[in-house]
Amino acid sequence: MSERRRYAVAGAGARAEMFVRALTLDHAGTAELVAFADVNPARMAAHNRWLTELGARPVPAYAAAEFTAMLAKERVDEVLVTSMDSTHAHYVVAALDAGCDVITEKPMTVDADGCRRILDAVERTGRRVSVAFNYRFNPLHEAVREVLASGEIGEIGSVHFEWLLDVRHGADYFRRWHRDKANSGGLLVHKSGHHFDLVNWWLGAAPERVYADGRLFFYGESGRRHGYARDYLRAHDDPAAEGDPFALRLRDNPRMKELYLDAEAEDGYRRDVNVFAPGVTIEDDLAVLVRYDTGATMTYHLTAYAPWEGYRVMVNGSRGRLELEVVESDHVSPAGANEVKGAAIHGVTEAQEKGHASLTVHPFWAPPRELPLPAAYSRTGHGGADTRMTAVLFGAEKDPMHRSATARDGTLALLTGLAANRSLETGLPVRVADLLDLP
Repeated sequence: MSERRRYAVAGAGARAEMFVRALTLDHAGTAELVAFADVNPARMAAHNRWLTELGARPVPAYAAAEFTAMLAKERVDEVLVTSMDSTHAHYVVAALDAGCDVITEKPMTVDADGCRRILDAVERTGRRVSVAFNYRFNPLHEAVREVLASGEIGEIGSVHFEWLLDVRHGADYFRRWHRDKANSGGLLVHKSGHHFDLVNWWLGAAPERVYADGRLFFYGESGRRHGYARDYLRAHDDPAAEGDPFALRLRDNPRMKELYLDAEAEDGYRRDVNVFAPGVTIEDDLAVLVRYDTGATMTYHLTAYAPWEGYRVMVNGSRGRLELEVVESDHVSPAGANEVKGAAIHGVTEAQEKGHASLTVHPFWAPPRELPLPAAYSRTGHGGADTRMTAVLFGAEKDPMHRSATARDGTLALLTGLAANRSLETGLPVRVADLLDLP
């Protein structure tokens, strides 16, 4: 039997748990978790305690400053980067230079400089970077790719893509580090990067020119104009947060309490900031127009304060039209308003509200044809994508659909978001090649 591949995790926040569980429960025969690295020892201790709940042994925990030394000491083969977005490039480049392969959470990084450093390190070292774009592994999204690749709706002329984050999920980006664009790149990089990557993958295309418009309409200090703002900085132990549907109750979720509330003394990070408090530098309502190298265009809109969660995609072709609609939750129930989507295990918990999905082909001169939902589709784990993605990333399954995103794929998705951000600043269309010329 071959020796198990050795993995380390850089970044011990909530997103790390999905990968840790997959390594421990699903791929223990071929993969082994050997270390954590993070700025906060209490969060690493929480993950190690959870490992014991899974029947596994705790692993060594290293301070972030010891990351490179950890790679050598623990003989790490591959690094999982699940830290704050703005730190991704640091960990990815250091791991590549140490001779490791890397799996990084999206976005690959948050700026063109970090992106260039990663691409240079890949070329210099010959090591591999995979970006965890789990939406590619959603069976519904695989079905869309198969229909488009079949030519059933012909040559693609345009795409319209609308994504709605409800007032539970969308609000959560405005109470944590994501609210600062320096940390996350804003929603066009952190969240929409998923969607931009999907369209690149579906069309086999690369973005050439981007125009965007948007604003902070609902959250931040705009909340006072809409009548939602309350005068508290963070929800924990503040009477002003009582009864506020936008307040996160960290104490009510044991996982979140241990991972964040109990870890505050180490670094001062607060997970439950008032979504209407000052200091938000990201937008919550965004419109984007993209032209691709195939000649196709995309109109895209992200709303982060919707009453329901889901998305609609319409693809127009020379022989017909494809329509995808996914309602993940048709409303936010009062009982669930204060929860975090998926609790501490991101995307695993199914919403208590109702949802549905449909995929329809509209050919010319024929009735529309609704396609059956793939058997593997699920309302949990991002449509069943997380389990399918980790099976490929950890080498348990082949990938004939080329779903595993490379550093180049991560770059193309990132550049769409960065160009959109630049357009927001200038009010002008932006050529992607002016940000980073990717051969």
